[in-house]
Amino acid sequence: MRLIMRLQKYLSQNGIASRRKCEEYILQGKVKVNGKIIKELGFKIDTDKDSIEFENKLIKNNNEKHTYILLNKPIGYVTTVKDQFNRPTVLDLIKDINKRLVPVGRLDMFTSGALILTDDGDFVYKVTHPKFEIEKTYIATIKGQISKEELKQIENGIKIDDYITSKAKAKIIKYDEEKNVTRVVVTIHEGKNREVRKMFETLGKSVLALHRSKIGDIEVKELKIGTWRKLSKKEVEHLLKLDKKDNM
Repeated sequence: MRLIMRLQKYLSQNGIASRRKCEEYILQGKVKVNGKIIKELGFKIDTDKDSIEFENKLIKNNNEKHTYILLNKPIGYVTTVKDQFNRPTVLDLIKDINKRLVPVGRLDMFTSGALILTDDGDFVYKVTHPKFEIEKTYIATIKGQISKEELKQIENGIKIDDYITSKAKAKIIKYDEEKNVTRVVVTIHEGKNREVRKMFETLGKSVLALHRSKIGDIEVKELKIGTWRKLSKKEVEHLLKLDKKDNM
């Protein structure tokens, strides 16, 4: 189907990255239309006539249905498409999918758990933007004990770096007296860089292990570490429901 659309939307729909990230790529001169570098964000293309390249590779218009994958990420993998230090990336774990997938949000190298990958750039934007408030649930293993008062600080918002975190949910699962460690479940919806780790570090607590168990209501407990499955249509719709409500 022939369409006239903005260049960044075309790139996003064809799995390059979120629309916002695609705008950055355009401004950086990484995108060509009909062999010419385009740095204009409002530039429109004809999907039937124009040839679009990203980093000198032709981007084919993806008329197929998008792919959405849930991965139970192991520790030791970085959440990027490419890594400048040649460390293993989460894409190394995805086999038999002949599509350009990108991670939806990030997990740091030493955090395991739920991570979604897709070729749908609009989906990336809708799921990662804080205004849609999609919850992410983590299980943290903390050295020592944590008090109810300290949990309240996390729940009410705590100052880390140059900002105060939004309200969260926090609950102690178990304190192991012999090992002197506490397991805490924390639910947030911002997902800024290393946010959960920094919350506990601000309280003087050492995070021994961190695992993201859920994104929204979608869990990875049935997936072995390092394995993945495709999301169902119902699960994708669940993750987008806040966006739909926002536009009603």
